[in-house]
Amino acid sequence: MATETLARPVPSTATPSAGGRNGRRMSPGRVAVLAVAALLAVLWMVPFAWATVTAFKSETDAAAPKISWIPPSGFTADAFVKVFQDGNIPLWTWNSLYTSAAITVITLVISALVAYALSRIDFRGKKVLMTVIIASIIVPPPVLIIPLFYQMVALHMIDTSWAIILPQVIHPAMVFVLKKFFDQIPRELEEAAVMDGASRMRIFLQVILPLSRPILAAVAIFVFIGAWNNFLWPFIATNDGSVLTLPVGLQTIKSAYGIQYAQNMASALLAALPLILLFLFFQRQIIKGVATTGLAGT
Repeated sequence: MATETLARPVPSTATPSAGGRNGRRMSPGRVAVLAVAALLAVLWMVPFAWATVTAFKSETDAAAPKISWIPPSGFTADAFVKVFQDGNIPLWTWNSLYTSAAITVITLVISALVAYALSRIDFRGKKVLMTVIIASIIVPPPVLIIPLFYQMVALHMIDTSWAIILPQVIHPAMVFVLKKFFDQIPRELEEAAVMDGASRMRIFLQVILPLSRPILAAVAIFVFIGAWNNFLWPFIATNDGSVLTLPVGLQTIKSAYGIQYAQNMASALLAALPLILLFLFFQRQIIKGVATTGLAGT
């Protein structure tokens, strides 16, 4: 019997070109997209870099009419020292931290329960409730400030942390996002749990929530950022210095000698620093949340 020689393909030893992986050059369209993205990143970074440089200038250099990235008298941290001397930064940071955390936890509990009921339970008025939730997304928050303020006065909660927390725990947009996510979870998983004798609450806690960790993390991050940055409502609901949040407290540090540019920039950096750290640690969840929840288009 004749022997057949099978020729094995010889692996290519060609080195990938510098134009891209697997030896393929990047298309002109991809190069254009990357160039535009790099340009936008630079445009975003320039104001932040300028704010950082200004915060480390003396007030004389910061107020000088000539723009300079390197101050003539050198860099200094006097603006940060002044902010810490004039204000109670640790207390205000703690107030912002625990009020934002409380708002996030309560919002997650309420939104997840409402979204699960709208996704899985049939009840009278369900369509009307869903319509109201969607319609309330487009209502501007400042419209509700006056009724919320009178409500807090009636409940004797003004100048308390609850006055900051309670009006911010209802997020129709988060209910809508969670409801849409719950709709995508196969019902067969719940039917199998029902056959095993699981109750509705047990199904929600042990089946739905474990499968929803990515969306819950994304919602938690968005709610926390919104609560931390909220200035208008805490400014209206609190006057007591012991319950001020960081954005409101920093606005009380004003000088009688006009605008202090370095001090203002130092205050802005202190308020933004926790959110920058939050983004650095959870940027994957934030980007995934924007990509998968539809928040970018809502």
